[in-house]
Amino acid sequence: MKKTDNSSVSRRQFLTNAALVTGSVFGASKIFGAPAIISDLYKTGSLIKGVQIGVITYSFREMKDQSAEATLQYILDSGISATELMGDPAEVYAGRPQNPVDFRSFFPLMRKRREKQPLTDEENKKLDESEALMKEYNAEVKKWRLSAPMNKFEEFGKMYKKAGVKIYGFKPSAFGKDNSDEEVAYGMKAAKALGANQVTLEHPSDDAQTLRLGKIAEKYGVKVGYHGHEQQTPTFWDTALAQSPANGMNLDLGHFVAAGNIEPIAFVNKMHNNILSMHIKDRQNAAHGKGNLPWGTGDTPLVEVLKMMRDNKYKFPATVELEYKIPEGSDSVKEVQKCLEYCKRALS
Repeated sequence: MKKTDNSSVSRRQFLTNAALVTGSVFGASKIFGAPAIISDLYKTGSLIKGVQIGVITYSFREMKDQSAEATLQYILDSGISATELMGDPAEVYAGRPQNPVDFRSFFPLMRKRREKQPLTDEENKKLDESEALMKEYNAEVKKWRLSAPMNKFEEFGKMYKKAGVKIYGFKPSAFGKDNSDEEVAYGMKAAKALGANQVTLEHPSDDAQTLRLGKIAEKYGVKVGYHGHEQQTPTFWDTALAQSPANGMNLDLGHFVAAGNIEPIAFVNKMHNNILSMHIKDRQNAAHGKGNLPWGTGDTPLVEVLKMMRDNKYKFPATVELEYKIPEGSDSVKEVQKCLEYCKRALS
């Protein structure tokens, strides 16, 4: 597998070293040490007072090396022991064709268009070109997925587990309305091979699609967590939840607040049995501008919801999603570390 950073270790070396993970992942030091720590790290790690803090690997999108090994290192260096995995690291590891689109520039432009922020002519041109490339690339990926080797996903999952990281969610781009039933099945089988109990995707706002996904998920024994942005309302998931016991919620608490919903704590309490995983970030409410801010400076009741999860023994993970602007001199890993420390203080 091609590396994008010369500092990356070889896969064989990494697999050997990853089996020697220590508690030093909670500092800035590298992960290698005595093997006696592995089982304790896997049982606890970022499981704090019964609340599982995870991270979606989208949080590391600005890091140069996006390989399987580098992504694992980012998670470990952040001090986190559970993850919702974006599709790229695992699929590339399993042999997926190389993507021609640079997501470090693509994602911010997609976000600006989604949030109806003004784009320059140059940005619109770049985004249109990237989307055209993605269309061609997706056709190539579709062919690959129909014969993708599940043993490579199993190998990937074992690598992460040995290093003390539990994969609970998988988010490949295989669950859209344009994806065939065979592609959907591929994504769900890959999730199981990785050790995940759920797949996640943006809510399609299409009742036929949520019904289709729920029924296929029932067949493969996984859950489907539907994610939302500012279209989230207290009734946003009702139809999908009624369609299949496999359908669930990938609630985003920050977006829920920014959307103007005024009782997020009561909503989480009411819907906790349907929440498969919950993204946590600190956004302002609509009256204050909807900004994505460093934790503790917005309007999202992160402390309150984490304490409620602790006190009520809710088992769904709280997933750190880093979306605020990274300060100069910092990076994604350092900021996720800060988010984890915020959770620790809230739960202490």
